[in-house]
Amino acid sequence: MASLSPLNPAFAYTVVYVKDVAKSVAFYAKAFGYTVRRLDESHRWGELESGQTTIAITPAQQHETDDITGAVKTPQSGRERAPVEICFAYEDVDAAYKRAVENGAVPVSEPEERKWGQKVGYVRDIDGMVVRMGSHVKPSKQNQ
Repeated sequence: MASLSPLNPAFAYTVVYVKDVAKSVAFYAKAFGYTVRRLDESHRWGELESGQTTIAITPAQQHETDDITGAVKTPQSGRERAPVEICFAYEDVDAAYKRAVENGAVPVSEPEERKWGQKVGYVRDIDGMVVRMGSHVKPSKQNQ
């Protein structure tokens, strides 16, 4: 891991707020192929290995932070989504999408080539969070 300097932060965590931490940790491991780093004994915090950034799973309702940063609000219907999106990159997006759906992800849009040079598909996790599953964006000719 790169060393930190006093004013240049490292992106350490993406925190996903869920109803059931243990169930979501197991789902993300099976559906998206991540390795579980840890699930604490209280089942109030879990972590998945994802390279330099950790995917953390924690309850949506928690007294430790709700009074400080506010309550987590989840979308009320399938036509709404949170103001943040999780995106996982895969070499074989079609196979990854198929595995996710076979393991409980809700299909939203099957993978297809997008005009910005990326193959992208969308699913929802077991809590309704939109997950983008895509290839790495191909460099444009002007950036080569």
